[in-house]
Amino acid sequence: MMPLIVITSVAQTYDAREFAEELVSRRLAACVNILPQVYSVYRWEGKVEHDNEQILLIKTLDERIDELRNYIFDHHPYEVPEFIVVAIDRIEGPYGDWLIDATKIQDRDM
Repeated sequence: MMPLIVITSVAQTYDAREFAEELVSRRLAACVNILPQVYSVYRWEGKVEHDNEQILLIKTLDERIDELRNYIFDHHPYEVPEFIVVAIDRIEGPYGDWLIDATKIQDRDM
């Protein structure tokens, strides 16, 4: 089991808390950090755009990544969701145990 961080962004006005709650409730994520105020400059449809956004840092495991990806792509408010996966080379002590436990499929979840 390899711990991962998935990064995605949503509009400033989007209810990221509800989205994060759903990911954690479904055990697709152990934790979602919401960075509430970022200013993004990006190219979209041939133009340079500027927007206020929120960044979500989603802590999960490699064994949950396909299901997480499907959920994000099915429920994300953007036409082209950001989905960046970063492997975590090292997690110390009880935090790693907690992350595994929090994302592990439970018998009652099946």
